[in-house]
Amino acid sequence: MQVTVSVRHGQLGDDIQQQLKEKGEKLLHFFSRLTMIEITVDLHRTHDGNMSVEVRATAEHKHEFVGSDHAEDVLAAFNKAAAHVKQQVTHYKEKIQDHRRDMDYGGNNGSK
Repeated sequence: MQVTVSVRHGQLGDDIQQQLKEKGEKLLHFFSRLTMIEITVDLHRTHDGNMSVEVRATAEHKHEFVGSDHAEDVLAAFNKAAAHVKQQVTHYKEKIQDHRRDMDYGGNNGSK
């Protein structure tokens, strides 16, 4: 699994980039089929002083989960964006697991 951090309109310190990579890898705990996580940090501050972070997680079979958020601190914005992705990933995982459980093999939908 590959985690990449890219920055627009400036540079981030190596320590913050390493923290973002480590936190990005934690998304694997929720869904092990993630193949790539891209973290994009935009250091251009908006009129209210916030920076934006986008987290894009790609899973097998071309499923993509995207979360973005704004905050004054890069790590705070990342945590919010990663929470959005975590919610999407867990919902997708529940959906595919429930789909397998609800399969009707007998053709009678459980009725007698």
